[in-house]
Amino acid sequence: MKLYYSPGACSLSPHIALRESGLDFELVRVDLKTKKTADGQDYMAINPAGYVPCLQLDDGRTLGEGPAILQYVADQAPDKHLAPANGSFERYRLQQWLNFIGTELHKNFSPLFMPTTSDDAKQAALQMITTRFAVPARQLEQTIYLLGQQFGLADIYLFVVLSWSGYVGVDLSPWPSLQQFMGRVGSREATQAALRAEGLVTE
Repeated sequence: MKLYYSPGACSLSPHIALRESGLDFELVRVDLKTKKTADGQDYMAINPAGYVPCLQLDDGRTLGEGPAILQYVADQAPDKHLAPANGSFERYRLQQWLNFIGTELHKNFSPLFMPTTSDDAKQAALQMITTRFAVPARQLEQTIYLLGQQFGLADIYLFVVLSWSGYVGVDLSPWPSLQQFMGRVGSREATQAALRAEGLVTE
């Protein structure tokens, strides 16, 4: 498999999941401005959406969108327990969290990284983000991970999105449970390996 990624982008979540899974994969860096891969391919021919992540299987098929890729990866390594079993109520709970993180957090961060976003629009996005932080913070006051005691996909996705806070000036100190969560997930071996591979940490 090949994972097409850009350092620190939302593609970091399937990258961490792949390392947690123990599956064999290759990383291919994408320049999101030129839409070229590090080996000179036209990324638009691989993923017409033009953004990361994209997972290319060994048979050439591709899969886009982070939450879909995350669940595919987890289902290839069920012994790692990154996702509850398909059809179980807990699997739908996982999808609830993936949707919440994607629509209420991830998408509200997007305007903050765009130079064309007005100051008013950025303030509105920040207000929405900080309001929504209360939801996972409340859950993580009760359990160490979003689905309880078992680390999994939702935690990986939340970790990546919360990691953007430092880049846009959002202080997590009002939510101690989120800070503690970031420490737990950030110290995992797979997380550290992914961060090193993307050049986001040096040690």
